[in-house]
Amino acid sequence: MFVGDIKRVVDQVSRDKGIDRDILIKALEEALKSAAKKKFGNKIDIEVHFNDELGDIEVFQFKEVVEKITEPDVQMSLEEGQKLDPECEIGDSLGMKMDTTSFGRIAAQSAKQVIIQKMKDAERDAVYANFIDRKGEISHGIVQRFEKGDIIVNLGQTEAVLPVREQVPRENYRRGDRIRCLILEVKYEGKGPQIVLSRTHNAFLTNLFKTEVPEISEGIVTIMAASREPGSRSKIAVASTDSDIDPVGACVGMKGSRVQNVVQELKGEKIDIIPWHVDAAKFVCNALAPAVITRVVIDEDNKSMEVIVPDDSLSIAIGKRGQNVRLASRLTGWRLDVKSENKYKEALKKGHEDLSSLPGVSPAIADLLCEIGFNSVEELAKASIHDIDHVIGIGEENAGNLIEAAKKYTKVVKNDADRIIETKGDADNGLSDAETIKDFVEKEPENDTDDKINETETVSDEKYSDMDKGPAPNAGKEEPEKIEDNEI
Repeated sequence: MFVGDIKRVVDQVSRDKGIDRDILIKALEEALKSAAKKKFGNKIDIEVHFNDELGDIEVFQFKEVVEKITEPDVQMSLEEGQKLDPECEIGDSLGMKMDTTSFGRIAAQSAKQVIIQKMKDAERDAVYANFIDRKGEISHGIVQRFEKGDIIVNLGQTEAVLPVREQVPRENYRRGDRIRCLILEVKYEGKGPQIVLSRTHNAFLTNLFKTEVPEISEGIVTIMAASREPGSRSKIAVASTDSDIDPVGACVGMKGSRVQNVVQELKGEKIDIIPWHVDAAKFVCNALAPAVITRVVIDEDNKSMEVIVPDDSLSIAIGKRGQNVRLASRLTGWRLDVKSENKYKEALKKGHEDLSSLPGVSPAIADLLCEIGFNSVEELAKASIHDIDHVIGIGEENAGNLIEAAKKYTKVVKNDADRIIETKGDADNGLSDAETIKDFVEKEPENDTDDKINETETVSDEKYSDMDKGPAPNAGKEEPEKIEDNEI
């Protein structure tokens, strides 16, 4: 190869491999410097420069001008220096251009290896720089081969891996098939950058909608959340910044054309598109559609909701093997407990009876406790004195006695079950289970609660006599009844 062809080769390799031109030139300079030291030894002082105008690589050997030569490889006499530069003096360093054709075959082979290695390193860096910015995007590729269940995909510039854990169940591919995947990770390793793909990630679903729905790419419609069970069912929540545009209709498209394109890419995976709502309770109701929700009980401290549905809608709300409620829980970020109306009423009745069995708690006070959100003795045991006294107004001492009695009750039920069973033998004397537990709690020596709550200071029995009827179903209304545990 002629030296004049170096510039043309550098430009061509830079275009084909996507490697920066300066990196190639630097690799050539280091290769020639290595070849020169291979030929003449490591002591010589070598500098290599690429002349961009001439397209030539120039190699210079520098020697210091001295009076007496001790190291011929790096020193020259004053007479020799004056032949090169008549104005040189002792101590000056003069450079002499070397003939690169004199390096020999071994030195040329060493330069070739350096160039190849530098080009591989530069190509790996270029691939990493190209794909690190594309993380989270969808890429097209061709199935190249299979390795222990993993699919190796050719992305054109490099190869990527689609691990088994990121593959959708029951999806089969053959060599040469075209495939679309999400660029999940880009790792820089010793052998080169490793690109990990995914078809199960939630971002793959949202990016597919971005490609199919122009309103999403323009920012008018936003995908607020998504949850998937790959290959089976998915849910996405969408919202619109323009009140004139329906976000659900925009994602569905004319006669379902837009969503059908996404379904085809996901090999028939069912997709539920629901409207997002700022109110968490309404958002949960939308996520559980088409089930009818009659009541929602919110526990913000534990970020959980108790969803009450009609008996005939329980199976619809839960879904096949719990799929519907599971996807809704992931979508909304709330822990959901779906119950039928009958079971909810039974739980309320049981909680009311347990509260009434506590020392000093009349049915009226039990009604009031249920009204403010304490539907069981366990919930009352976790309450603070301020919560009880602030709402009921019975005083801190009575509130503390009430909470202590609830703690004793839960302790008896949980840890002393055998002893409770023995006390049930008193039923022959005409005592009920509730009376037996009550008597047992009152017999506890620690923190005696004989000072009963003065019911006349709080509420009257007549005022809350109608609360024993229990909650009425609200299925006929548009919005479900929402109850917060901390609501007063």
